[in-house]
Amino acid sequence: METQSTFPEDQTSLILNLSGKFDYTCQEAFQKAFEATNPLPQRNVINALEVHSIDSSELGMLLLLRNHAGADEANVAIINVQPDIQKLLQSCKLAKLSDVSAFGS
Repeated sequence: METQSTFPEDQTSLILNLSGKFDYTCQEAFQKAFEATNPLPQRNVINALEVHSIDSSELGMLLLLRNHAGADEANVAIINVQPDIQKLLQSCKLAKLSDVSAFGS
């Protein structure tokens, strides 16, 4: 999986563009991408348009991002989620902890 991060000049949002299989092999790159931002962004956006599968270790990484971003006060959005992955996020109650939108919505 590839992780590309952008931190626009206004430094209010961190955008993480993910592609491929979101699994344990990308934990380090994913964590480095959001921990490297200083100051902390007001909003964290994960663009999952090109993510075709996700495993349980990465569900934990999503929670780690949320905690890093402020836990209950965190502003985390996961956008362009494929339908199968959206169902998984909803069944794991992650959709309640972040703003999840399906691809095309």
